[in-house]
Amino acid sequence: MKTVALLGTGIMGAPMARNIAQTGCSLRVWNRTIDKAKKLSDCASVFDSAAAAVSGADIIILMLKNGAIVTEVLFGEDGVTAAIKKNAIVIDMSSIQPSLARDHANRLKELEIRYIDAPVSGGEKGAKEATLAIMAGGSFADFQEVEPVFNAMGCSTHVGIHGAGQVAKLANQVIVAVSIGAVAEALLLAQEGGCQPEAVRKALMGGFATSRILELHGERMLERNWVPGGPLELQLKDLDNALDVAEMAGLKLPLTEQAREAFWDLTNDLEMGRNDHSAYLRWLEVQNPGIRLGNVADQEP
Repeated sequence: MKTVALLGTGIMGAPMARNIAQTGCSLRVWNRTIDKAKKLSDCASVFDSAAAAVSGADIIILMLKNGAIVTEVLFGEDGVTAAIKKNAIVIDMSSIQPSLARDHANRLKELEIRYIDAPVSGGEKGAKEATLAIMAGGSFADFQEVEPVFNAMGCSTHVGIHGAGQVAKLANQVIVAVSIGAVAEALLLAQEGGCQPEAVRKALMGGFATSRILELHGERMLERNWVPGGPLELQLKDLDNALDVAEMAGLKLPLTEQAREAFWDLTNDLEMGRNDHSAYLRWLEVQNPGIRLGNVADQEP
């Protein structure tokens, strides 16, 4: 029976932990806001410190906000690497820069600790339903060893060397961001062209335009539900990272650049960074003064 430590029990990490616990492993959890971790006390051992949580663990999973926090938790003044046993596997399921993932892999290798970068797609819904898409970079043998843990959370694919998982996640986020914008524009176009947007969404779900973005985020837009499954500020971070990789590769990505500007405006000028990324609709409405999706004259601005 493997001992698994999961660091970061927020929107995504908490349901992921519950699904891992169902495999019968010995599960340990930690979160900076300890009350969030304590909600998992029915299925996991809760620790006040990250170092205590990882001590003796065979697999350490990180589900943290960004690369800077991952680096701090691993290698900072109170970093956990000294408490990780040799030959354990660190799986970083956070979304960070590919170059940083490779750096972490190299630093951990020097300590005889194995590493896989394995970011996820599917949002809170996918985390709860164990249907996450998991993109893993690193040794294929290491991937096979931890695949049963991945299977508890969703569907995993080995996509290449260290850092490749993060690049695959950025490719995913490019598609998500551009598609969210397309869905918002399509629904607003349908309404202003004389259609009922709810009916158009239903009709399009049977054709080539069908997608999870149209299904889930289109519904959020129609309901004006901005409670985050995926916060805008994290989408912006991923787009910035994608454009950094594109620049290093000498690529021009016009649609990604345009989507990034919209998400920057939403996060900064409109101060909606903690809202769901389907709130892209609000940016589009700002570009079209006086026009709003649905009969929402008396709802929030």
